[in-house]
Amino acid sequence: MTTIRIPTPLRAYTGGQIEVSVAGPTVAEAITELTTRHPSIKPHILQEDGELRPFVNLFKGEENIKDLQGLKTAIAEGDKLLLIPSIAGG
Repeated sequence: MTTIRIPTPLRAYTGGQIEVSVAGPTVAEAITELTTRHPSIKPHILQEDGELRPFVNLFKGEENIKDLQGLKTAIAEGDKLLLIPSIAGG
């Protein structure tokens, strides 16, 4: 299984879970499983077309998936994904 680490601002949408274990050979399938199990998180991380929202970064290890193959990035058992929403303020 792959683990997706949920940041504090989004944990309310995963029942307070810090990490969610998901399966799938790509980031897209892992995110699909996450949003199927926790549908209320979906509008906070995905656009209506299924792409990540512009202010959401997703890292596989230390690499942003935007610098890899995006949602098509391959994942393997034991990989860790980290969701990081951008935070703005002034």
